[in-house]
Amino acid sequence: MRRPRSVSHDILHAALAGLEVQKQKIEHQIAQVHTIVHGIGVGLKTGAAPVAKRAEGYKPRKRTMSAEGRKRIAAAQKKRWAAVRKAAKKSK
Repeated sequence: MRRPRSVSHDILHAALAGLEVQKQKIEHQIAQVHTIVHGIGVGLKTGAAPVAKRAEGYKPRKRTMSAEGRKRIAAAQKKRWAAVRKAAKKSK
């Protein structure tokens, strides 16, 4: 690429220095995103601890809900929907 004769070396050096600073900032931001996405450090110190691996053969316990708990949740949901319908009926 040819450069115009009106641009001096000093201006080009200043522009190059500014671009290098921008490049370093962008690379730092990319490293931070890598850290977040992959959960590992890429030369950065983070406050997050590494994810611990589970022991081999580990099975998480299946969560179950009692019939009483399901009934309470269903009743609360019905109550909320009744309130919504009542409010909609009033607004008409």
